[in-house]
Amino acid sequence: MINYYYICKRKLWYFYRNLTMETNHKNVNIGKVLHETGYPHQDKNVFFNDTINIDFISKNNQIHEIKKSSKMEHASIMQVKYYLYFFILRDVGNMSAKIDYPLQKQSIEVTFEDGDIEIIENLKTDIYETVEGDIPSFCTKKSICKKCAYFDLCYV
Repeated sequence: MINYYYICKRKLWYFYRNLTMETNHKNVNIGKVLHETGYPHQDKNVFFNDTINIDFISKNNQIHEIKKSSKMEHASIMQVKYYLYFFILRDVGNMSAKIDYPLQKQSIEVTFEDGDIEIIENLKTDIYETVEGDIPSFCTKKSICKKCAYFDLCYV
């Protein structure tokens, strides 16, 4: 939900209500193929506490999130910081994180910094306020909207 919050609060509201438009969307399918075929020796989709779903954790306790591109990097960073926050609250130390962009053959390290706990706790509050509303957020047209799986739902 954190990733969706940064990309589009309207998409978050729909997602929270299980209104998914991503089943046959080409950009989503590309991401699924990357996730399924990349990093073949890793156990993927690691679920914790019915709360988070991590793409994989490498042997050195490094969380990995696989993304198609870095266009929404800030949203991805905040998603991964939430994963680190999740483990910090449970006193699981020595975790690190990385976002992998296999198509770009790049990775970035994500570190948990001073102030991130407060940012994430405020973010959680704002997310709950967003999803608990009776109607979705007003459409704010962005450059990414045309490639979004929810485009028809928002604009057609």
